[in-house]
Amino acid sequence: VQLQASGGGLVQAGGSLRLSCAASGRTFSNYAMGWFRQVPGKEREFVATITWSGSNTSYADSVKGRFTISRDNAKHTLYLQMNSLKPEDTAVYYCAAGAYRRVVNDYIYWGQGTQVTVSS
Repeated sequence: VQLQASGGGLVQAGGSLRLSCAASGRTFSNYAMGWFRQVPGKEREFVATITWSGSNTSYADSVKGRFTISRDNAKHTLYLQMNSLKPEDTAVYYCAAGAYRRVVNDYIYWGQGTQVTVSS
């Protein structure tokens, strides 16, 4: 599975962005998917994950109630709707395919990342 993340950009605090992650290959629906983020000098951290069917989701406490993860298996695409953005959400966001877990090592395939910058 090859993953291509997009949709990042510069937004003011309180604004919204929607990230997309396009997957190649017919095995997209076989995997749980996740979003992670990373700032320079820090470890990559979990943001959200979704099961292969989309029936279950899980979020980091820091984004719960503001971010929504979803997927469209027919379009081989994963989404992350981000609302009420805060400056501390600034990071490079990565999509990944693997297990329905919160740990980086449980994901097999990774996208290249898309930069999200939230100004105060």
